[in-house]
Amino acid sequence: MLPPDTTQALARELFEARRERRQLRHFSQRHPQMTVDDGYAIQREWVKLEQAEGRAIKGRKIGLTSRAMQLSSQITEPDYAPLMDDMFFEQGGDIPFNRFIAPRVEVELAFVLGRPLAGPGVTLFDVLAATEYVCPALEIIDARIEQFDRETRAPRKVFDTISDFAANAGIVLGGRPVRPDAVDLRWVGAMLFKNGVIEETGLAAGVLNHPATGVAWLANKIAPHDERLNAADVVLAGSFTRPTPAVAGDSLHADYGPLGTVSFRFA
Repeated sequence: MLPPDTTQALARELFEARRERRQLRHFSQRHPQMTVDDGYAIQREWVKLEQAEGRAIKGRKIGLTSRAMQLSSQITEPDYAPLMDDMFFEQGGDIPFNRFIAPRVEVELAFVLGRPLAGPGVTLFDVLAATEYVCPALEIIDARIEQFDRETRAPRKVFDTISDFAANAGIVLGGRPVRPDAVDLRWVGAMLFKNGVIEETGLAAGVLNHPATGVAWLANKIAPHDERLNAADVVLAGSFTRPTPAVAGDSLHADYGPLGTVSFRFA
């Protein structure tokens, strides 16, 4: 593990980078001994800095849920990060592009919990029983740590991504909320349009065979840290499309069929 003072210093760098909208070079390059646990330790220290500024945790996100993404990141399980309250934006509105560095958009389902989930031993069925409703969501991901090193072009490691809030930066909830047993969530599909042109399509089964699987994994994963998922938490279960880059002026629109639509514009 990295020394606590190093972990705190790296968290401070990320905190400032998010506020100043600039990218950092890979932590894993500066600290080759860095581990997954170090990434989460940095993440937790960053949360403390956000909370000291008045921010609150409103939920969690789960990333790297597809097999292809896990193989490319050389890991065997997803990752996770908090959703801070200032990351939520209104459906159908304008989102200031200057809040981000190089945003990309992913299609997801959001689970809004009606009661807490505390591991260990949480199952998919526990998740469905604890969920108040599921709704369509678009996640805006962004990188405070460079995806590719500016000089060597080496890709960042998963430790970098984990420390960087798993790249999360914004969330837009919309569509039609449904009870988790109202539809077979595996078969929820979506089409993502940018400026009226279809960019991506996907099926929610691409998220660990069932999007609730990731929520159960998360509840069990955070239990050793004396953490749990709380009632009213929003949990993004993982993307079932590739990330779509966007620039100022772009309009994003996701059609989830019977579950409705989610849209916004980068202003």
